[in-house]
Amino acid sequence: MPNSSSSSFTIENIPFGVISTADHPTPRCATALDHDAIDLSALESDGFFKDPYLNDFASLPIESRRQTRQLLCANLLQLQEDRTKADRYFIPLNRVKNHYPMQTANFSDFYCSLEHAQNCCAILGLPASPNWRIIPSVYNGRTSSLNVETTLTRPHGVIQNEFGHYAFTPTKKLDMELELGVFISKPLEAGQILDIKNVADHIFGFVILNDWSARDIQSFEMAPLGPFHSKGFGTSISPWIVTTDALDAVTSAVMVPQDPAPLPHLLWKGDGGAATFDINLSACLISELHSFKAADPWLINKGNGKSYNLTETNLNELYWTPFQQLTHLASAGEGLTTGDIFGTGTISSARIDEHGEKIGLACLVERSLPHTSLSALKKDGIVWFEDGDEVIMEGVCINKTTGSKFGFGQCRTTITPAVKLAL
Repeated sequence: MPNSSSSSFTIENIPFGVISTADHPTPRCATALDHDAIDLSALESDGFFKDPYLNDFASLPIESRRQTRQLLCANLLQLQEDRTKADRYFIPLNRVKNHYPMQTANFSDFYCSLEHAQNCCAILGLPASPNWRIIPSVYNGRTSSLNVETTLTRPHGVIQNEFGHYAFTPTKKLDMELELGVFISKPLEAGQILDIKNVADHIFGFVILNDWSARDIQSFEMAPLGPFHSKGFGTSISPWIVTTDALDAVTSAVMVPQDPAPLPHLLWKGDGGAATFDINLSACLISELHSFKAADPWLINKGNGKSYNLTETNLNELYWTPFQQLTHLASAGEGLTTGDIFGTGTISSARIDEHGEKIGLACLVERSLPHTSLSALKKDGIVWFEDGDEVIMEGVCINKTTGSKFGFGQCRTTITPAVKLAL
């Protein structure tokens, strides 16, 4: 994971979010620079610009948003040099409470990693669906699951055990899915169809998204209509939206060949080197319980868990790109609403680490195959997440012109015990 002394929020980034503070509990829009949040409502009240709501700002034409970002960059650098004037605007990040940053009407989640799909098919003993390489697979989720909370309550659901008995009980197979979430900017009226040539105009920015999954609940409920409770209990996102303006510095070609070639409406018409984004993603587990199982009780005594590297992957290793996903999402005339979000699906890749292990897998269920296990997890008996475990996801971008880094901050969640029910 990146060094805690470094910042994801450089002047090349300027992400957007919603914050509050103890002395000013009203949520308001903000950006982040280095280790501070910058109160945009205070800047607006002093005449820097006028736009009180993040949805309103996101719905502006892309050129207007670009100009606002350029204005922020210029003013923030100047204010940073004279902090006596900046105290009204700069708030240390450790003093702010983050809020869900947009008003969201619709949430969809994709299934678009070739590596992930192949592994899931192998686990289930099923052939790949013939439509998978023709259209991006997707289902509609629940907006109530979306949050920026730092805790997740273990969910209940109906599970069938190996003896064929059914029980309504807390999940024993809690899993993560490392994804990116994509927020919609420019709306599209119902009945219209989005041209892939214009798709970038409809994307505000990206967040890290953890689509939590209860695999035992999922395996019982999924046929024939797909997941419900096994996905609907929690979807965590990082609180700062990194805009497409910032991500222009990390555009990339697609690393996984698309075969057969996409249908004409999904075929990328732009620069092949800018078909997606080069975003390095990682996830780690900090577990006190597992470190105790691993005979490291001194870690418990210190109040520190043992850290495990769960995955290292990249958005550009996804089979279907976010541009193709959004084009497909709007291809039947459903329309788009500012603040809508979709998940890219689990961003598993085929990459191998220095030990020859498949480090690119972005969820635990994929580790159940003989050739996909990680030795560190296997050694300590880690199969699923336990109560008290903390999962930390991060994304880092490297400007391909300057070599400088910026990022998304963290999507950080601790698992808390299931609610006790009197049944």
